[in-house]
Amino acid sequence: MWANLVLINGNVLTMNPSQPHAQAIAIQNDKIAKVGTNKEIEPWIRKDTKVIDLKGRTVVPGFIDTHVHVTGFGRSLAWVDLRDVQSIREIQERLKKRVQETPKGRWIMGGGWDQERLVERRYPTRWDLDDFSPENPVVFNRVCGHICVTNSKALELTGITAETTPPPGGQIDKDPNTGEPTGILRENAMDLVCKAMPPPSEEELTEAATLACQKAVEAGLTSLHWMIYSPIEIRIIQKFRAQNKLPLRVYLVVPVELLDPLIDLGLCTGFGDSMIRIGSIKIVADGSLGARTAALHEPYSDDPATKGMMLYAQEELNELVAKAHKAHLQLAIHAIGDQTIDMVLTALEKALEETPRKDHRHRIEHASVLNEALIRRMKRLEVIASIQPHFVISDFWVVDRVGPTRARWVYPFKTLLQDGIQVAGGSDCPVEPINPLLGIYAAVAREALPQERITVDDALRVYTVNGAYASFEENVKGSIEEGKLADFVVLSHDPLTIPSSKIKDIRVETTIMGGRVVYAPKLTNTMKEF
Repeated sequence: MWANLVLINGNVLTMNPSQPHAQAIAIQNDKIAKVGTNKEIEPWIRKDTKVIDLKGRTVVPGFIDTHVHVTGFGRSLAWVDLRDVQSIREIQERLKKRVQETPKGRWIMGGGWDQERLVERRYPTRWDLDDFSPENPVVFNRVCGHICVTNSKALELTGITAETTPPPGGQIDKDPNTGEPTGILRENAMDLVCKAMPPPSEEELTEAATLACQKAVEAGLTSLHWMIYSPIEIRIIQKFRAQNKLPLRVYLVVPVELLDPLIDLGLCTGFGDSMIRIGSIKIVADGSLGARTAALHEPYSDDPATKGMMLYAQEELNELVAKAHKAHLQLAIHAIGDQTIDMVLTALEKALEETPRKDHRHRIEHASVLNEALIRRMKRLEVIASIQPHFVISDFWVVDRVGPTRARWVYPFKTLLQDGIQVAGGSDCPVEPINPLLGIYAAVAREALPQERITVDDALRVYTVNGAYASFEENVKGSIEEGKLADFVVLSHDPLTIPSSKIKDIRVETTIMGGRVVYAPKLTNTMKEF
């Protein structure tokens, strides 16, 4: 018996019901060899074993984020940050500052604004931006990523005019008096401006992915479900792996546009190894509540003129779902509004009727506006709810948006868990912060709809065991058990014992992936050689 690495004197929360707590862990290569007391682990220590003295700190399984836009996150770190702005004037001031730092003609990107936080309580427009950026095209995304505002220079380069017809599933807002575009683009109309922008080089995407992965491990993540935009990202991930620069495990969530190439190559969910696996096919079926583009059965309470936008007709959605399902590919379908979720469940019912398959683990991403009937159907179909708990903080306006009756069923985490639905947690970063502890805090300390608060133990499971289940990997990770992968996080405080209001302040002190320390700013104070 021997170990490469041993953790002693800890408060280990294993997430293993048969052994909920432990004091020490022995790691052999990349696996957990033994979990128990200091005395039980002592025989595993030899002269060249590295030992981390936890000094009472808490250890939990490595966090798993089931929904991250990795390169988008990395690139957004260099954007104009508008998350905390409270007025259009503040947006203008930040734009003015960035223009002074940016060569003429270069595109300026930003994101994070929310019209509900602005004193003007309206969308910014091209005319708000033009005087501050006459020679730089500007694109500022709303916090949800489903709406952007552009300036006139960006519209000019994109070729959008009063006569431009929006693409299917998109909308170009126009001034009701003049018919001129306001600069607000919704859903697929955003693709028009994306196509006009110089595409990021592979080098730029590599830099963005590197930075995002580092931020992820600093937040205690050892696995993430990487929302892929293009094959270039897959090549970058493979390159990281070949160069031993991949600090966490990756489950690839591939856009539906790449469905046919995957099928042609004969690749299905699960292909790969413990570091990189083919995961889900992602279909974006509607928009967001914040942008009022999530498709609802009834009109929005604060804008009765709209019910949102479905991005696929039912028949088209049925065909895509059936094709992926028959190819043994897991589906991860973005569905926020109750109409969209209804349609997604209908498509899944049809696919499962035509091609029965047990343990498919198809997922609904976000699953925001539910009701009792939809929850019963999700349970019957054994659909996973892939949720982002921090939405309950960001969507503070939800009662106004959908009214009190529907708001009762927005993000009903406790009901989902009580009804036996598998619930896995993520961030949707950069839409929400990458830090899983902020998601756990949001789920257990929520002020809106407090009857749907969940326990800290359940919230931890959402980001560990349940996250592993969502990628068919619950037998190899997600809990601290002998034989599983040695993925851990060392925390400054025990989330089970501190007040729920303090969970957001817990610090990640060490992240260990596969028995390898990938983040540890204070490790020199806790490690010693035996």
